[in-house]
Amino acid sequence: MSVGLLAVVDDILSAALKASAKTAGVVIDDAAVTPQYVQGLAPARELPVVGRIALGSLFNKFIIIIPLALLLTAFAPWVLPYLLLIGGTYLCFEGAEKVTEWFGVHHGAGSTDSVTEPKLVFGAIRTDLILSTEIMLIALAGLDPDLGLWPTLGALIVIGLVMTAVVYGAVALLVKIDDVGLQMMKNSVRRTRRTGARIVRAMPTVFRVISVIGTVAMLWVGGHLVIANLAETFWHGPYDLLHTIEHAIEAAGPVVTWTVDTAISAVAGVVLGMVVVAIVLGIGRLRGKH
Repeated sequence: MSVGLLAVVDDILSAALKASAKTAGVVIDDAAVTPQYVQGLAPARELPVVGRIALGSLFNKFIIIIPLALLLTAFAPWVLPYLLLIGGTYLCFEGAEKVTEWFGVHHGAGSTDSVTEPKLVFGAIRTDLILSTEIMLIALAGLDPDLGLWPTLGALIVIGLVMTAVVYGAVALLVKIDDVGLQMMKNSVRRTRRTGARIVRAMPTVFRVISVIGTVAMLWVGGHLVIANLAETFWHGPYDLLHTIEHAIEAAGPVVTWTVDTAISAVAGVVLGMVVVAIVLGIGRLRGKH
């Protein structure tokens, strides 16, 4: 009995490892997007907020995404591309909104409300829902369809736990590394103090870079989701164009192909996101007039 159980566990872990490898790109995006949500918080609140976002991510995966994905895969697989299309469009909107803020366009009526902790947590969990959906759906697609319901569920649970630990462990390290630098500055060894000072000075630049990477990641992932799922629902044109470009440059190697694919997806995300931002701003102004 124990040997059979170990064999099942081994199958689940092997399937989870194989499927999770395909989600690496989105996991990196998730880790890049999240730190911007804790910028501006008091140092004492950074880890508690990261913890709340991580718990929200687990709720997203285990209460919403996995049950819904399994049900839809079994009974209405045609719905999944529409959900991903909506999620991708939202990511494009959120990314484009941040781009417009770089150029001085501010959204919302009150800047104080926009930085309250509950809103930051809610915004991070909402974005995580979309990114986690793509992670879990990619993982589900990478599992053997003959694996069976319970082993599939077990593999998805393992993937969800590991991905959440990796993403939010990395986020927690990033947001607290400046505190490590401050502690190093109190050390009696001069070299350690200087290293700590360099870390503290570098962290604002690091967070600005992470914020830019996170925004680009939103646009890239959102644009890719929209292009891929448009082909599954309404319109093959953008996907066919992307495939033609990839085919034309594939001789340059996988790195160049991936870079061009990412750039095109990000540009598509910016264009779509700006359209949605313009619509939202227009509706907001019309409501303000009334």
